[in-house]
Amino acid sequence: MRQTAYSSLSHPTYPNLLCVGDLNWDVLAKPDHILLSGGDTTGRVQLAHGGSSANVAVWARRVGMPTGFLGKIGRDQFGEFALAKLEEEQVVPHIIWSEQHATGVVLVLIDSSGQRSMLTNQGADFQLLPHELPKDVIAAANHVHITAWSVFTNPPRAAALEAARLAAEAGATVSFDPGSYQMIRQMGREEFKRATKAMSIDIMFPNLEEGRALTGAQSPEDVLSILREEYPQTLICLKLDKEGAMFADQSGVFQVEATHDTVIDATGAGDSFCGAFLGHYLRSKDARGASQLAAQVAGWVVSVFGARPESDARLEERIKTYGVSS
Repeated sequence: MRQTAYSSLSHPTYPNLLCVGDLNWDVLAKPDHILLSGGDTTGRVQLAHGGSSANVAVWARRVGMPTGFLGKIGRDQFGEFALAKLEEEQVVPHIIWSEQHATGVVLVLIDSSGQRSMLTNQGADFQLLPHELPKDVIAAANHVHITAWSVFTNPPRAAALEAARLAAEAGATVSFDPGSYQMIRQMGREEFKRATKAMSIDIMFPNLEEGRALTGAQSPEDVLSILREEYPQTLICLKLDKEGAMFADQSGVFQVEATHDTVIDATGAGDSFCGAFLGHYLRSKDARGASQLAAQVAGWVVSVFGARPESDARLEERIKTYGVSS
């Protein structure tokens, strides 16, 4: 049976930025000691709100951009709770409910350095189909953001490509996060690039490992150079973790430094960078200013636990200092 999308908030149904893709739950696990095969140890385990696309939507909204989310979740308690959190964050939800598939869950294993590895189950977010897309919502957005988790398998690849096509047809810009170097390798570099080039991407956010998987190059400079050749009309943001980020567009290249925050958990750092950047850039058209805000927000995120923890005074001060002036 075809499910329909809906918006349940009183503020505008058609926000400026629409994030399409995954809304799920993260199970964060950070052992205190090395976990041996068949062994036991203590550590921190936490259930947290997640989903790369949903994270981007939340962070764009937190820095002041009217933002919506479009995706598919299970008609279950996890789905209801995930939706309630989006509403609490003032992200406009356009949800397709699934009766057959549960809301997605991701196991996030965090090592002693704060770096994370993920194991993703294919929940309802992997079952989005083209005919389920609310065309009026996509056509009304000024910008559509898509993550690679909607491209690695089909479904939901066809839906993601259709969302990008509808956005471009309506005159909106499109951004894309390549998401996972391991999944790029599994899918195959050339097939992945064929899919991305079908999206008319205006802004791309690979990290260095994803850039290496896409280009075969090793140094950040070489990766960026090849990506500029492959996507000549695209603003490329190459995320470099503690080295900050490098940006390249038709006007040239510039770099932004990372903060000096202590890394506790890198989960969601890239999503927060994308969300903060888009939340600034889509209003200001100032890539340098947007990159500074993005670096500050991502620096705060890695210093706490989870992809979108509750805000504090330190984060609010960074947004006030580096955000778009009213």
